[in-house]
Amino acid sequence: MENKGSDEVEKLKTKFLSVWHNVKYSWALKSKTSFSRNSPVLLLGKCYHFKTEDDNRLTEACYEASEEDFIMGNVEAFREDFASRVWLTYREEFPPLPGSTLTSDCGWGCMLRAGQMMLAQALMLHVLGRDWTWSKALTLQPLDTETWTTTAAKRLFASVEASLQGSHRSSDPELPPMPQVQSQRSTKEADSHLKEIYHRTLVSWFGDSPSAQLGLHRLVSVGLAMGKQAGDWYGPAVVAHILKKAVEEAMDPALAGITAYVSQDCTDLTTHSSLSLTSSRAVVILIPVRLGGEKTNPEYFDFAKSILSLEYCIGIIGGKPKQACYFVGFQDDSLIYMDPHYCQSFVDVSTSDFPLQSYHCPSPKKMPFSKMDPSCTIGFYSRSIQDYERISQELTKVLQPLAKEKYPAFTFVQGHGRDYDLSAGLTPEKREWPFIRDPRKSVTTAGDFVLL
Repeated sequence: MENKGSDEVEKLKTKFLSVWHNVKYSWALKSKTSFSRNSPVLLLGKCYHFKTEDDNRLTEACYEASEEDFIMGNVEAFREDFASRVWLTYREEFPPLPGSTLTSDCGWGCMLRAGQMMLAQALMLHVLGRDWTWSKALTLQPLDTETWTTTAAKRLFASVEASLQGSHRSSDPELPPMPQVQSQRSTKEADSHLKEIYHRTLVSWFGDSPSAQLGLHRLVSVGLAMGKQAGDWYGPAVVAHILKKAVEEAMDPALAGITAYVSQDCTDLTTHSSLSLTSSRAVVILIPVRLGGEKTNPEYFDFAKSILSLEYCIGIIGGKPKQACYFVGFQDDSLIYMDPHYCQSFVDVSTSDFPLQSYHCPSPKKMPFSKMDPSCTIGFYSRSIQDYERISQELTKVLQPLAKEKYPAFTFVQGHGRDYDLSAGLTPEKREWPFIRDPRKSVTTAGDFVLL
């Protein structure tokens, strides 16, 4: 009887905490992010400048940017590019997560969401290309007023939705009806329509249901084997391993042409047997690193800028202590990021016309480099072995420290990967290590990662 009573108390605590988090993260009063017109803005390898074309004082160069990637005076192009990235946030009222009764990830799932966003960017490069932008990106409403997505709000608008459903269903703006005669469409229109289908399919892979290939339910299920439970804190290194496993086990044929690799010892990116690349298979490369001690070492600021300036970089997951986010760019000494700390309602992505608006963010945020937690995971996308060889050569140059006594964040080495066991019985703190070596090896780890 005592055990039963204790279980009921725990359930009540869980429900109360879940409700509190849903309310806390469902309301947002967002102030607009300020950008300077005097400095370039880098967004996942693309460089933008907000000066007008008749301003002759343009003297600053973009990091590693080519002429065709340099866009001057076009704020709308930056907005469209940013808003086209897939935004994955807290959700509520989805089916219970594996091994729990939780129906929301508010308050604890931010690093998983950041990892999903980074993986989504890799898949966008894989199926859509870096130049693709969503046709409705500039129509998104900014999050600069009080908004809410909780049950109360849905009930408030339920009657309005019901009254409009019948009259507007036939003209759904998300998926216009296919023309009767395909030959009437231009090649450009056909390509655009096909990419919109790819876009919708990609977003559906990250839906909040057990059937979604790369959804939260799948990631939590993979995490269970690593000692992580729904409701736990996840660090950037563990999330990297979870993403790798989820990609490997994905059943959708469209994901058969891509795999994932996690740097096994946090500093060396090994090739040959540990990173198996073929000319026909793309790879997502995830590298957990620690850029300092208690705080991020300022020596790494320029390194992070250089990394985010590369066209094959898919971003960095990390954040501030206890607050994960997805870094996608920078301006001057501030990082530009996408924030998962916003609770939205569950969307059933199994329907052919599910709304896409809540999966795209109209409002970038900025954070000083000095506030960045040193524990993070850097991501890259390589389409082929030739692509990987080019990436390794370019990154080797970027990784060269300015001073001889300094060490690079990571290195490329030739050789074989070591054996690791992530399911070993460890304390919750040590489960955050980015790697657990085979105990038979007479080597030690390079340090543990901070919980985010």
